[in-house]
Amino acid sequence: MSDMSLSDRYAPDGAYAWMRLGISLFFATVGGAGMWAVVVVLPQVQAEFDVDRSVASLPYTMTMLGFAVGNVLSGRAIDRMGFMVPALVSSAVLGLGFILAALAPSVSLLAAAQGLFIGLGSSITFGPLIADISHWFSRRRGIAVAVAACGNYMAGALWPLIIQHFLPDHGWRGVYLGIGVTCLAIMIPLSLMLSRRPGHIGAGVVNSRPVADLGLSPRALQALLVVAGLGCCVAMSMPQVHIVAYCMDLGYGPARGAEMLSVMLAAGIVSRLASGALADRIGGIRTILIGSVLQGLSLLFYVPFDGLTSLYVVSAMFGLAQGGIVPCYAIVVREYMPAREAGARVGVVIMATILGMALGGWLSGAIYDWTGSYAAAFLNGIAWNILNVSVMTWLLFRAGGFGARPRPA
Repeated sequence: MSDMSLSDRYAPDGAYAWMRLGISLFFATVGGAGMWAVVVVLPQVQAEFDVDRSVASLPYTMTMLGFAVGNVLSGRAIDRMGFMVPALVSSAVLGLGFILAALAPSVSLLAAAQGLFIGLGSSITFGPLIADISHWFSRRRGIAVAVAACGNYMAGALWPLIIQHFLPDHGWRGVYLGIGVTCLAIMIPLSLMLSRRPGHIGAGVVNSRPVADLGLSPRALQALLVVAGLGCCVAMSMPQVHIVAYCMDLGYGPARGAEMLSVMLAAGIVSRLASGALADRIGGIRTILIGSVLQGLSLLFYVPFDGLTSLYVVSAMFGLAQGGIVPCYAIVVREYMPAREAGARVGVVIMATILGMALGGWLSGAIYDWTGSYAAAFLNGIAWNILNVSVMTWLLFRAGGFGARPRPA
């Protein structure tokens, strides 16, 4: 193969970039089990260990904390050594984590396994993977980032159904053992297929300057994105973490809740793809703001509507509203910050969103314990969502309003 054809193949938006995106999507779909499995088994964990809802939510909170820290650590690692080695290590940690969690004799040890192994290991499938794939695309970066991020929601749409199918016969411990073996068998070979480093692609993509300017330093912009990400994801966590338990409280059973979670996250896939295409046209800031406003409205609908059909409809609306928000933070980072720092900076911002999910997951459970109802938890989520809307509106003003495109630096 000539040097010219080799260069074309590995050029941004080229044939290899799209093939790598497909492998990355499959990798993230399998590894995304680490984020969603504990949500589905929460009622069984609470019953087995005989604890309050807030205590039973701690394994999820620890998962999110591990996921958050892992996004930063893995993000920095891929900036230095490429994607493959961090992916291999994380895949092994994730698979081992599920096996150890299945053997946990107490909820505290289960929470430790979820945080130190499952959360940490599964983090490679989100922020670091998104940062890596962003280097392989230029014109289609928005849609590529969205597709890569869909792995997380595809996992959320598929794994709850798979888990719910095996849960009655095998219990949550047997299901966890099966997931652990599956992750090891699939993710390690996929990691080996992602060995090429982004520095090999052309056009100076990795060392390019920011494409736009907000008049803010990268550190200041990152701090604002951290605040925005925390706010939107405290709001986002209420339905995602507690929908199964909420359906049990309403008398619909955990299976209906798992189906609603799958509907929510399947709709989120549509939202992520649409948001990625939209971000290619209007930029990440505007796309986040649109999604955040719609997310707040969708949360409001959960308060008066608690019928079975209504909950399916509102869950679909919520998924369509919020699915594209978090990946667009990575797009904002690539639009306004140095590409050579993408892994670390995306990792920090994604860490903030995951901390928001962790805080929101615990806080919603605590509010339920205090009030005996989820109504106040939904209102709490709306209040946090307003924080996100406020920050993104101010950044939109700095960017020139809805009618402007990102300004070249």
